[in-house]
Amino acid sequence: MSVEPEGPEPRWAVPPEGGWTADDLDTLPNLPPHTELIDGSLVFVSPQTLFHTRAVSFFEWQLQSLAPPDLEVVREFTIDIDRYNRPEPDVIVVDGDIVQDPSQTRFPAESVRLAIEVVSPESRSRDRETKPVKYARVKIPHFWRVENHDGRAVVYVFELEPATGAYTSTGIFHDRMKVSVPFPVDLDLSTITPRRRAADPQ
Repeated sequence: MSVEPEGPEPRWAVPPEGGWTADDLDTLPNLPPHTELIDGSLVFVSPQTLFHTRAVSFFEWQLQSLAPPDLEVVREFTIDIDRYNRPEPDVIVVDGDIVQDPSQTRFPAESVRLAIEVVSPESRSRDRETKPVKYARVKIPHFWRVENHDGRAVVYVFELEPATGAYTSTGIFHDRMKVSVPFPVDLDLSTITPRRRAADPQ
């Protein structure tokens, strides 16, 4: 009776004492795409939903068409918060002069004017609780959180309150989103919905 050889066990990266650092994301081999560093731990992204993909693309392209010339819009790109935190917002708006080298893999947090997170089921606590605190701590002035409510996008808009150093809510938008900062934006959020659903009067 032959015994089938067992497959090799998966090899997981063993963190060093004190946790991984921001620089490790550029040197660790075979990391899955869009790996983030949160509090010295690697965070792997689950397969994304169609809503998530459509929402990220929507904000990337819409903001690119509306942003002033001195700002750049970039999707799914890591930012340096500190030595042990290098998250990857879904979309960011950054100072244009920070975009200098095609081989760049991250931007300093102080260059970010707006961070957008599109919430997935597995990222809910990070996007609602963990990341906003870290973004506020490094004084990113604007934060938008996009959520899927029954197939339709709802955008929660926050602005940094200088006296407290924390985000304060400045609006919740369902079908149309109109804001004046960080630059004028007027968006039809219903176009994030798949076309067949959007055409259905029910």
